[in-house]
Amino acid sequence: MINIIDYEMGNLRSVEKAFESLGFTARVSARPEDIASADKVVLPGVGAFRDCIDNLRNGGFVEPLLAHVQAGKPLLGICVGMQMLFTESEEFGRHQGLDLIPGKVVRFPAGMIENDERLKVPHMGWNSISLRKPSPIFKGIEDGSFVYFVHSYYCDAENPDDVAASCRYGDVEFCASLWRDNIMATQFHPEKSQSIGLQIFKNFGEI
Repeated sequence: MINIIDYEMGNLRSVEKAFESLGFTARVSARPEDIASADKVVLPGVGAFRDCIDNLRNGGFVEPLLAHVQAGKPLLGICVGMQMLFTESEEFGRHQGLDLIPGKVVRFPAGMIENDERLKVPHMGWNSISLRKPSPIFKGIEDGSFVYFVHSYYCDAENPDDVAASCRYGDVEFCASLWRDNIMATQFHPEKSQSIGLQIFKNFGEI
């Protein structure tokens, strides 16, 4: 069973449908106690870091989520779901994350120029990723594959070994995906990344 945490912040149904289309049993659940019975957990996230982490804490999800990770069960974070795994974020002030991955979440700098054009923030649309190490979720995926991003803040990992894939936007090369033991996450949206995203979900489901 793949449990998709419903804390009112994320593309829940599209993630659920993607797993189901691949033949996996998945459920969207707003019940923290359902995490304990899950083989795998997905932590999605859309919106501001502050609102996401507050909803996660106020909904009672943090303790069972940490217990899931400590038990060695697979976790997949998506977008802000990945950002919350880090130590802290500077979005709308300084806010503490789950501190499972050392590092911080920072904003893309203003005024970046590429090919004589000013780059927009948020970083939105298709961009290619550079694979840094053979994460389980990247099985069968080629270096340089294009995936879909929507974000104004990016993860700055303290330990380079936690970075499974990177992406460049303007002057910034940022963590596009992380992998540490049973923790995996993507800054991009697999559910919006067509065949590449489905392969990532398939890989996660087969772990």
